[in-house]
Amino acid sequence: MAASSRAQVLDHYQVMCREHGKFTSYNYRTYAIRRLREAFGKNKNVKDFVQIQMLVNKAKRNLEIIQQQTHISEMYSADKIFQNCVSWFF
Repeated sequence: MAASSRAQVLDHYQVMCREHGKFTSYNYRTYAIRRLREAFGKNKNVKDFVQIQMLVNKAKRNLEIIQQQTHISEMYSADKIFQNCVSWFF
């Protein structure tokens, strides 16, 4: 693996770990981090540059999806919903 590809992959891994940590639900957060580690671990021995680029592009698409999901998770957290319900009754 070329040095730039390795750095690029590690950068994506770190960014994705940070994004996964933003899930408000513990269950979603741990599941997402576990799946991330499995996916990167499964592909750690890939040497073909074309295949590495395909995997990096897939990671970029997945990162966008994760960012959308974390924003939705933050918008609809249980604490905010509960506080709104309580304010309706009192």
